[in-house]
Amino acid sequence: MQNKQLLLRKRPLGLPKKDTWELVKTDIPKPKKGEFLVQCEYISLDPAMRGWINAGRSYIAPVELNDVMRAGGVGKVIESHHADFKVGDYVYGQTGVQQYIVTDGKGWHKVDPKLAPLPTYTGTLGMPGMTAYFGILEVGELKEGDAVLVSGAAGAVGSIVGQIAKIKNCKVIGIAGGADKCKYLLEELGFDGAIDYKSDNMASKLKEYFPKGIDVYFDNVGGEILDLALSRLAMNARIVICGAISQYNNTTPIKGPSNYLSLLVNRASMKGMVVFDFAKDYGKASQEMGMWMMQGKIKS
Repeated sequence: MQNKQLLLRKRPLGLPKKDTWELVKTDIPKPKKGEFLVQCEYISLDPAMRGWINAGRSYIAPVELNDVMRAGGVGKVIESHHADFKVGDYVYGQTGVQQYIVTDGKGWHKVDPKLAPLPTYTGTLGMPGMTAYFGILEVGELKEGDAVLVSGAAGAVGSIVGQIAKIKNCKVIGIAGGADKCKYLLEELGFDGAIDYKSDNMASKLKEYFPKGIDVYFDNVGGEILDLALSRLAMNARIVICGAISQYNNTTPIKGPSNYLSLLVNRASMKGMVVFDFAKDYGKASQEMGMWMMQGKIKS
């Protein structure tokens, strides 16, 4: 048996192409003392991966050329020389896009497939869920009764952000692309409203849904949608900058907001967030998120 790995070969300009990566076969590594071998079963595909393959300074070092593509994942320990991880344990960590990985266990933790299906640990109980939890509650300083706008609302992060806000008795409006996604927000996730950025007049819809302004805007897309949200802020509003997927594949300079003076007028704030800053509290967040899932308050 061999290990299949996806290696980064080029740094793309604009949309990545087939030759950005190469699928290779290598020998399955052997764990040494203090290490264990994981057979990867699921990996998380996240928008952040696009930024990880860019050169330059960021919140995390870029993936080096010819290295395995970075990704979080879950898998099963199949060989171990580590005191804390035994054969048969299921674990979560930075697996990379590959079938097998040897690790010393730093940054890894055990997961229980009896409590939740394994893919859940790459989603709601993984990095996307933690991003949503800390982004809306800690960075967004969510309060009961807030009027909340979420972009990328049908995605892994945005869908959880909106559901948490509903749990906290907030009005939640989601922005998504297409009628099916908007229907999903309304009928499956319980959002109070949905805006289809592909067909709706965004400015008029924001005015309709937020007559008194937006208290919290959770931004996953950047660009023109961020600019429109800035124009509808309530006093003391908070904007959480989680991502800017509309800008990730630009071949021209990134477009910044022109309505930024709304922050001054409304005494509002706009703050970036990186989920890794909250790593010490993942356990607490996972417990609360797990409880909400068991109660049927969050759909994964």
